Amino acid sequence: MAAFATKHSLLLLSSLLLLIGVTTGSFYDNFDITWGNGRANIYENGQLLTCTLDKISGSGFQSKKEYLFGKIDMKMKLVAGNSAGTVTAYYLSSKGETWDEIDFEFLGNVTGQPYVLHTNVFTGGIGNREMQFYLWFDPTADFHTYTVHWNPLNIIFLVDGIPIRVFKNNEVHGVAYPKSQPMKIYSSLWEADDWATQGGRVKTDWTNAPFSASYRSFSDYDCCSRSSIWNWVTCNANSNSWMWTTLNSNQKGQMKWVQDDYMIYNYCTDYKRFPQGFPKECYLD
Repeated sequence: MAAFATKHSLLLLSSLLLLIGVTTGSFYDNFDITWGNGRANIYENGQLLTCTLDKISGSGFQSKKEYLFGKIDMKMKLVAGNSAGTVTAYYLSSKGETWDEIDFEFLGNVTGQPYVLHTNVFTGGIGNREMQFYLWFDPTADFHTYTVHWNPLNIIFLVDGIPIRVFKNNEVHGVAYPKSQPMKIYSSLWEADDWATQGGRVKTDWTNAPFSASYRSFSDYDCCSRSSIWNWVTCNANSNSWMWTTLNSNQKGQMKWVQDDYMIYNYCTDYKRFPQGFPKECYLD
């Protein structure tokens, strides 16, 4: 009965608030370049976007729409060569002092050393839920798909369709979960050599500038979104299975492989950081 009530209330929430977004393809249609003074550009009739970074400035863009739940895909190719000190950020975020946020951040490294994929989840302006991974491929050699699958049950981080992390809705246990603040998609390439590479020990080598990251094949086909605050339309969750997707047994096995072999930091095992006990979600299945 309780499970039915929970699902019923979530269905009601989604039907009251949401607009189905059915968008793929053109960066012209889906994004605005917001900063960089010409360092971010769209090519190939809207199918390719690049951000560049030099010693003067980085660059970035944001989505035209806001999203409240969705399965969002982006293919990215990261800065090649000596990328130490650079960060390519790709994330969803709301506004205000108690914002929600879902983060992919790619921390550059010296030539031959692996990128660090940094993930985080903010709820009500509070993050501190970092997990970091190496990747099982070279993310600079070709495009790979990075996915945020966010629904009322969980947030799933995927790389090329393989789940690497899940943040579950544990509101019943007193853990905040992002479910009511629409978020835009943001991405940027910027310099953060005070912390990005080996804790700031390795600085940016500007002789390698300009640095460049590339984007293709954006998709928000499975999403609920709005293009302005005036046009909310029902999102029919019953006909959108992604709204109730959790990991199946095969995906759980894939995630275990990634976390066993490629995870390099998990806030839920950092005893020095949390000497009084880990955050509540760390103890929940």
